[in-house]
Formats: sequence, structure tokens, C-alpha cells
Amino acid sequence: MAFQEQELKKVNDFTWEIPRDYDSGMNAPVRFYASREMLGQIIKEDALKQLVNVACLPGIVKYALGMPDIHWGYGFPIGGVAAFDSGNGVVSPGGVGFDINCGVRLAVTALEVKDLRDKREDIVNTLYASVPLGVGSEGSIRAPRNILSKVLKKGSGWAVESGYGCAEDIDRTEEKGSIAIADPEALSERAYERGEFQLGTLGSGNHFIEIQEVTDIYNPGVANEFGLFKGQFAVMIHSGSRGLGYQVCDDFIKKLARSLGKYGISVRDRQLVSAPVSSPEGQEYLSAMSAAANYAWANRQILMSLTEKAIAKSLNLGEKTLGLRLVYDVAHNIAKMETHKIDGKPVELCVHRKGATRAFPAGHDSLPRIYRKTGQPVIIPGSMGTSSYLLAGTAVSMEESFGSVCHGAGRMLSRSRALKNIDGRKLCESLERKGISVRAKGMKVLAEEAPEAYKDIDKVVEVVVKAKLADKIARLRPIGVIKG
Repeated sequence: MAFQEQELKKVNDFTWEIPRDYDSGMNAPVRFYASREMLGQIIKEDALKQLVNVACLPGIVKYALGMPDIHWGYGFPIGGVAAFDSGNGVVSPGGVGFDINCGVRLAVTALEVKDLRDKREDIVNTLYASVPLGVGSEGSIRAPRNILSKVLKKGSGWAVESGYGCAEDIDRTEEKGSIAIADPEALSERAYERGEFQLGTLGSGNHFIEIQEVTDIYNPGVANEFGLFKGQFAVMIHSGSRGLGYQVCDDFIKKLARSLGKYGISVRDRQLVSAPVSSPEGQEYLSAMSAAANYAWANRQILMSLTEKAIAKSLNLGEKTLGLRLVYDVAHNIAKMETHKIDGKPVELCVHRKGATRAFPAGHDSLPRIYRKTGQPVIIPGSMGTSSYLLAGTAVSMEESFGSVCHGAGRMLSRSRALKNIDGRKLCESLERKGISVRAKGMKVLAEEAPEAYKDIDKVVEVVVKAKLADKIARLRPIGVIKG
């Protein structure tokens, strides 16, 4: 049965709570961020029920959290955050999802959009021809086991060493593009097979490469530190760990399901299979998941290099003149060991972010030196025809949400409902009339990913900003997009 609004406790205008006594099995309350206008949509989904199930897991700390882009997902909701004690808490593959380290990166050029003149369509066509995309797509980079082991360990570092990007990119990537505990030996042979030919491929679904214009600057000082100016030509890339990451998740859901009884863990939903963080099974999952996360960072690093070459070719410019520079790269689907203050004391936690973005504040040790004064760049992509935002993390997000915010607009329609209601060809024509060139593998994916299938990104970001989880720095509008 769906929740009733009167069952929710209003904390403030943008924060709501399901108290711990709502269900005798809950080990922590649920908190989620939304405006009153959003409540109806959120309540009628099962996402809040999924958050209650998460709150029943052992060792959960403070709250099971939902961001304003929350919607139903596998086990954990998408737009969900949960942290578990490293001593008596659990780690769950469903809390990360199948596309491990699906994430987004924003890069800016030295050019203004007005410098592109009539080349917008040429850029989109060249990108579409240059970047392998679509379901199961394979690229030109072959990574047999001996090479793939290095990718899984080094992440972005392997890509840069192999000529895809520069050393500066590493510093501008979450975790410097590689989680140290990654263990390539924890992956199955099938995962290696699926990863061999998919480096440098975009994938399908909501993955995209979008060319954009910086249209609004809300905080000139921080925008300048991030390297942004009004009218600037920018690129956003959204992709993940491809079939390799999917295989890792699938393998460990089966493995951890077999160990539930061994550790006496009872879950409300089989999609929440878990193991103690400190157990051999939990540690093995974290090692394999980290290796898949490193694969995803290498993948986005290569995609950025392919994008740079394609745009330079379209504009008949040298790459130096184009001046493509990474602002930041963030993960959306990940579980990491982090230290957070609980009751004033530093505690090591396993923080799951599923469809959520890390948003650490100014001064945090994990940030690169260039962003220590500003807070972490937080990239919130829109939905093809809508704007995207660049935010900066705040101290409030560190206190309330384990340094986390939303990851995008959040789906409002299932893919099947979007297909039923939206004509992909008409959508494409509509976007073209708005000055957005689109190339996709088919009209089906366009219909599935139509802006109408997502929440209003402006309203989602407004909640994040008014809840003081992040500060608004800049807004970007799409002028071209490719999708798999």
C-alpha cells in the first residue's frame, strides 16, 4: 500500500521523514528531500517503500536517504544514499546497481558557441560516426586479460598512460580515477570476456554525449575557479562500466544470496542481498566492484579523448586550439569506504550512492588542491532537451547526507510508458526546432529517454539548493546530443 502524506513527518519545507517507529523492522528513520509539489509523484511510487526496506538492513547509520530525483530501482531506489557501519553493517550490490560507476564528466573548451558558426550538425554527425554506441557495442580497443587487469587496477591512469588524455585529468576525477582496493582477480571469466572489446564505447539507454553552451553563471567567483564563462562551448559525457560492470553485479548478487543464512541476515526484498562489510564475501564484492568502477573511469577518459578528436576534426582545428579541459568526473553508482563524523566522532562507513552524486564541501581532504576552496564540482545532467547544472558541495551535505546530492532529473515515466506515449521521430523534429541536433541508434531510445519521461530538472535542483546540500554555480543548455 502506498504511503499517505499524513504518515510523513515534515522536517522543513524540503525535507521529509518516515519515523523509525513506522515499521518495527526499521533500524533507522527514512529521510528524503522534496518540495510539497513533488510529494504526490514520489508517494505513488514504491521508492519510499524501498527506502523503508533499506532502513531495515543491519548496521545502517543515521538515515536511509532519498534525493529529489528518487524513483524505483533494483532493491535500493535510484536517487538513494545509505551508509553502513564498517563493523556491524553490510554492503549490498543492489545498493550500487548493475551499471557500476555509471557517472558523468563535464569538459569545457576555449571556444564560445558563437565560434561554431554553422558547424553544430557537423560536430554531432562526426561524434556519432566516431564513438561506438548502442546495446553491446564494441570499440577498436582490444583489452585481453593481461591488459584488462591493468585497466581494472589503474582506471583513468591506464587510459592516460595509453595516450587518452593528460595527467591533469586524473586530478580532476573522483578518487583520481582509481579505487586502490580494486582486485582484478575477483572478477569472473565472463566479466573479462564482456570487458575485452567495450573500452571507449558509450552504451545505450540514458548514456549520452552532449555538446552544450554555458548560459547562466550564478556564482562568478566559483565559476571562474571551475574555468567556466558565459557562452562557453562545453561537453558532457555520461556512461559507465558497460557489460563488465553488469556481470560483476550479477555474479555477486548470486554469490551473496548464498551467504545470507551464514550471517543470519534477513532482507525484506531478495534484491537487497547483502554481506557484512568485514566478511570475506563483502570484501570480495567491494574489491570486484572497485575494479569495475576503475574500468568505467578508464572508459569515460577514452570517450573524452575520442570526443576531443571528433570535435577538432569537425571544426578543422588543432586540439590545442580547441582547448578541451576536464572540469570534473563524478560517479553515480558506487559504494566506498569513507570517514564521516557521527556524534562528533570520525567513523569509517561503507557509503552506498545509487543514482546519487558525491558533493564534498570546501576544505575536504579528498578534493584536489584546485577545488579545496570552492567545494567539489557537482554535475547534474538534464534530460536531452533540458538544461544541465553545475553545483558545488557544501558543509550541510556533509552533515546531513554523507556528502551526497541527486544525480539528475530522475525518471517519472517507465521506459514502457514513455514508448507508449511518445513518438521518437516527432520528438527528434521538436528538438531540432529548438536548436538541438540529435543522432541516435533508433527512435525507440529517443522515446524512452524523452524529456517528458523525466522530472523537471529545474525543480529538482531547486530542492537541492534550498535544502542547502549544494550551491548553484552555472547552467548549461544542450545544442547537440548523441545517444546509443
